[in-house]
Amino acid sequence: MKSKHDDKSTKHWEKRSEKSWENFTFRQPYQKGLTRLREEVLGKTNFDPATLWQWGTMQAMAIIEILKSVEGKFGAEGQQIIFESLKRVGYDVGKQITEGTDIPEDMTNSEWISFFATVINRIAYASLESPELESESKANFHIDWCPHQDHYKAFDCRVQRYFVQGMIEAAVDYCKEQGRDNIWDVAFKTTIPSGNETCFFEIQRGNPDEARKWSEYTRLIEQKALEIAAKKAGQEKE
Repeated sequence: MKSKHDDKSTKHWEKRSEKSWENFTFRQPYQKGLTRLREEVLGKTNFDPATLWQWGTMQAMAIIEILKSVEGKFGAEGQQIIFESLKRVGYDVGKQITEGTDIPEDMTNSEWISFFATVINRIAYASLESPELESESKANFHIDWCPHQDHYKAFDCRVQRYFVQGMIEAAVDYCKEQGRDNIWDVAFKTTIPSGNETCFFEIQRGNPDEARKWSEYTRLIEQKALEIAAKKAGQEKE
């Protein structure tokens, strides 16, 4: 684990080195339950918060099993139903994070999208992250620890793409409301379940006339998943 994550004086999601981070505003998703957890459960009982990781892992593994089962039974139609369902959840999380906030006039588009990604990574995905602003048109981040890394197989990470697709769309819609034409492409370069040290993602300004890299790669992964499901179904019939 990187030494930068050793500082326990602040929560892992509270601080970034950029001065403009201080002017970035966001809302905590699922605020009602979060408040109850902090004030009534963690503040007054002997509840071990580490069990939340075990509970969350169970939910994550259940989604993967549901998706595989639906793909095997209903093919592309079933796959699309799961995709749309998870995308709606991702979109709602993105809306909760941005609701009632404004983008400061002097904050660049790359700063805002990088900061938004940090909230997604560190809070919605409960991960440890190392972000970098490379230029006005490019940013990146490493996921140094992910709650799923010890139990997900590499191909299982595709489930998270559905949530992220909704979050991206929520960010685009929010930026339009703010008078900003923020179109970005997100692409992953490495993943921990594939044997790499970190999950590494790049965010680049996108071309509005071209297909988004994130959604296009999701489509290719979906095709592969359907091929796997069909092959498994054929083997089970033999």
